[in-house]
Amino acid sequence: MRICMLGAGFNADFYTTALHRPRSKDRVTCVYSRTLESAQKFATKWNVPFTTTDLKQAVNQPDVDVVVVSLPNHLHESAVLAAAAAGKAVLCTKPLGRNAAEAQRMLTAVESAGVFHGYLEDLVYTPKTLKALESIKDGVVGDVLWVRSRETHPGPHSDWFWKPELSGGGALIDMGCHCVEIARNFIGKDIRPVEVVCWADTQVHPIETEDHAIGLVRYANGAIGQFEVSWSFRGGLDLRDEVAGTEGTIFLNHWLRTGMEVFSAAGQTDYVAEKSESSQGWLFPVGDEPAALGYVDMFAEMLSAVEENREPMETFYDGLVVNCIIDAAYKSTTSNRWEPIDLPLWRGKESSERMAPSHEFDEHHHLIKREHLPNGTTKVILRHKKTGEISQQIESSPSP
Repeated sequence: MRICMLGAGFNADFYTTALHRPRSKDRVTCVYSRTLESAQKFATKWNVPFTTTDLKQAVNQPDVDVVVVSLPNHLHESAVLAAAAAGKAVLCTKPLGRNAAEAQRMLTAVESAGVFHGYLEDLVYTPKTLKALESIKDGVVGDVLWVRSRETHPGPHSDWFWKPELSGGGALIDMGCHCVEIARNFIGKDIRPVEVVCWADTQVHPIETEDHAIGLVRYANGAIGQFEVSWSFRGGLDLRDEVAGTEGTIFLNHWLRTGMEVFSAAGQTDYVAEKSESSQGWLFPVGDEPAALGYVDMFAEMLSAVEENREPMETFYDGLVVNCIIDAAYKSTTSNRWEPIDLPLWRGKESSERMAPSHEFDEHHHLIKREHLPNGTTKVILRHKKTGEISQQIESSPSP
């Protein structure tokens, strides 16, 4: 694939690291930046043959197969509309829009133009997440009841993130979009998100938007997605997911403990890891950051989907649903109550039965719980089918 990279900053650099893998034939052949200096610096580093500060010229390059939007949030819509008008497949970084209205216009543009579209939500493509999703599909944890997704760090790299008129908000939209989509994948993207309750506040930084947020998303089948995001967490980048089901649990720690531990009293002069705050003391380097963060698998799946003329795992429609959930979360932060999620488009199940497992014990009772006690006894907690009375009995005793 011949790729036009819109943007030449930190994220574009990560993307290109993933795309220009050893022995990979995918190449960034064109880079656009708002400043010529940034475009030329990027082109020199990655051996990109064409640079420009003209967005339309970039997306209309005849030898470009795919346009990747790696620009600040307020520039996503204009970039996507330009790519769609040029008839090019377009991949856009997260969040799709600053709000659901922007996201819907982008979705309408690519679908009206009939072009391929992919939502670059890298954290659903991490190797651990993909493995966990396979386990869930195989029924390893039963029905998913609750998903907790956490992303926290000391704050973003660039100044525009901190300006709500450019970013669309603070930590909630910046990282909540990751957490919301992770939960959707684990719970089931065909299950309708119904309502949100969210707390957000500015705890540390002198900014006009939130640097911390915690929320709950309720789904039509009764499942709950919980997100925790912060720009005021010290100690590096904390990426953790938990999945609780009727038959099991999954814990994922993606970043704080990477599996590699280094202690240095002298200090390390090289880059340690994304959002690492120190180069001295105990360090937790990452062997392959683009792979660990999901970029490698994400682009492999996206570009394969382009070649195979099929939908990728994440589309602009998914980006729209995420923006709708985040919009409702922002409403909740001011109303201090559960807010309904307004979905202008819904392509999942029209109705979802609430999870209500019934465990038959005998003719008169349902089984609430069976437990094995330290003394070897097995006890059962029961509910009478007619009266609702709760009782317990010893099912078996240890052998003498």
